[in-house]
Formats: sequence, structure tokens, C-alpha cells
Amino acid sequence: MSRDVELNRNVTFDCKYHVVFCPKYRRKVLVEPVESRLKQLLIQKATEIQTEIV
Repeated sequence: MSRDVELNRNVTFDCKYHVVFCPKYRRKVLVEPVESRLKQLLIQKATEIQTEIV
């Protein structure tokens, strides 16, 4: 996997986000059908803003 670095006139950056779910009462939240729907929404949003989910 290559790491692409974004360039601007004055700035060079490589922006990464790490998403953490902290459910109340420590029970599993990302189970079907929630897991598949969340994947659909994240892929849709990533396409809209022209970014990549790693």
C-alpha cells in the first residue's frame, strides 16, 4: 500500500482518521444488519468526498 501525500502551495499533509465506537454497557453494537448498513453509508460518504477507506 502506498501512502499518498497531499500537496498544497504551502502545506504537505497526510490526513488519517481512526474511528472508535464506545457503546454503552460494553455490548456488541455492530452486528447485522447494523454492520452492513454502516459499511454502505461509509462507502457512500467516502465516494462523495473523494476519499479512501483503508
